[in-house]
Amino acid sequence: MSDLLGTESSSRHDQLEERSTRDLLERIHSEDATLSHLVYQALPQIEALVNATIQHLKAGGRLFYIGAGTSGRLGILDASECPPTYGVPHELVTGIIAGGDGAIRKAVEGAEDDTHQGFLDLLDAGASTGDVVVGITASGRTPYVLGAVQEARKQGLITGGISCNSSSALSQLVEYPIEVITGPEFVTGSTRMKAGTAQKMVLNMLSTTTMIGLGRIKGNKMVDMQLTNNKLVERGTRMIMQISGLDHATAQEALHLHGSVRKALIAYGHG
Repeated sequence: MSDLLGTESSSRHDQLEERSTRDLLERIHSEDATLSHLVYQALPQIEALVNATIQHLKAGGRLFYIGAGTSGRLGILDASECPPTYGVPHELVTGIIAGGDGAIRKAVEGAEDDTHQGFLDLLDAGASTGDVVVGITASGRTPYVLGAVQEARKQGLITGGISCNSSSALSQLVEYPIEVITGPEFVTGSTRMKAGTAQKMVLNMLSTTTMIGLGRIKGNKMVDMQLTNNKLVERGTRMIMQISGLDHATAQEALHLHGSVRKALIAYGHG
């Protein structure tokens, strides 16, 4: 699909600077309201990538996200939440951004145009055969991402892609393409908006469903979460109470003794 029909096409809204705050907010919301259905249409593609990811992570593989700009930051955000939420090793899910960690806060000009650096960055992060690499790019044509997934696939890694244009170059290169066709942005070309939100929705589904598939949830509880602050200790205590029927004091004592919700539950016969 050409830019005239995709994420770079002209906004359906104009004279933005002349509109009231309420009018602008309503128009932005009207665009965002389309996303749930668009993501729903991509569920078969998301399902295929999730199943492949679970299979390869169970076999000892790792999951890598790679992107530039907003897409790269979204991948890093999703990856960084997996250890505290699910108690998995930090290296199990890794986000990589064009330009390196410095680009998380400040754009690194030209980094996304390098077709060779993406795969080198994957190698530096320890990616190898049997791992899963998911390229993230709203346009579906970012050279840094395309070069990374193309070489990764050649080297025997499993490849997926998340883009927001139909029949994108990224989709042609990977085994498991996901396309959420978000169309023109409210501000023309500002893909941090609808496209970014859609990508975040897909990443939520991918990581959450994968972690459930890896056994990191009991019922609907984050029983392997890291207990890094008082709020989370209290949350863990409530989980133990709800599942085991223990009173607050006993549940909290068990949590402190065993160091995790799961271990505490096992100790009281709820493994």
